[in-house]
Amino acid sequence: MDTILVVNAGSSDLRFHVYSVEGEGRLRQRLKGQMNGIGRCPRLRASRAGSGPLANRAYPTEAVPDVAAAMDIISAWLQDELHINPIAVGHRVIHGGTEHDHPVLIDHEVLARLERLTASAPFDLPRNLAPIRSILANFLAPPQVACFDTAFHRTHPAVADHYAVPRTPYAEGVRRYGLHGLAYEYIAKALPKIAPEIAMGRVIVARLGSGASMCALSGGRSVESTMGFTALDELPMGAGPSQIDQGVMLSGDMRQLEASEDPNAKFAIDRFVYRIGLNAGMLAAALQGLDAFVFAAEVGENSASLRSRVAEQLAWLGVELDAKENALQSQLISSPASRIPVYVVPSDEDIMIARHTLALLMNGNSGMPS
Repeated sequence: MDTILVVNAGSSDLRFHVYSVEGEGRLRQRLKGQMNGIGRCPRLRASRAGSGPLANRAYPTEAVPDVAAAMDIISAWLQDELHINPIAVGHRVIHGGTEHDHPVLIDHEVLARLERLTASAPFDLPRNLAPIRSILANFLAPPQVACFDTAFHRTHPAVADHYAVPRTPYAEGVRRYGLHGLAYEYIAKALPKIAPEIAMGRVIVARLGSGASMCALSGGRSVESTMGFTALDELPMGAGPSQIDQGVMLSGDMRQLEASEDPNAKFAIDRFVYRIGLNAGMLAAALQGLDAFVFAAEVGENSASLRSRVAEQLAWLGVELDAKENALQSQLISSPASRIPVYVVPSDEDIMIARHTLALLMNGNSGMPS
């Protein structure tokens, strides 16, 4: 059975998924897992799709000091114990710079070019590249594909792409790239099946998770994003404070904030909701109107109370939620009276990476198989 391995490396964890390649180029998730606590208290957890755990193992700190070591352990576990030898490995890479507007096969030259982009994402990019380097060092390594979080936003018009700086810095790569592109791409491709009546219209997507941002879609293409050159422009959330006062308590888990009685926790939520509303106005202006609003990612998908708060901020646009459907986590959560339909759409950047990886193997380009 042919399989695709998808790798998503973070600051102290490494997530991975294995997909089997079915007939006509279709993909099915077979297992998922992660190595948490890298460099501190490493633990490998994995489970098969639709069944119980496959692994739950602790390792000495010195055995997994960094992401590259975690990749080595995961690769050996997949091969030696599960007899999984993927035909290719797809990686989420946070930044592709000016050169990469679509996924690419990785060789040493591509890796060297990506390493030169480290200043654009100094915290995330080295961690993204570490497992690539680890696998590439193996003479018998399968092909690897880099899928860029900036690529989907390369359709921005020039006025959205530029900063108010001379043209020379722009030519050198100083521009508003936008991030979380793989998640937005998944949603853009899912909308024609979920809500065909708005899929090609003017849609704002709020990807609200530990890293949070928003994107304006027009005709299924990104035309504006709340993120700029780096992730520092993102909405305030657990992964970064954005423009929020540093004295405000932040948490990577919205449930902790919502359950807390600390005034700082309430203020953090208030500020988060305020920024979402503020950016929604900006994106609606970029779109010259609005046909739909979409919540996505962990917080957007799971927090009914936050969605309700955001809807109140968007009432001036004609947004009105159906309280029952919102509480039920339904796909369409707006009321029939709402001028703007509101949807909850789970985003899946990992399957997008798998699709792009398979497409490069099958077609020699980034066009995904039908």
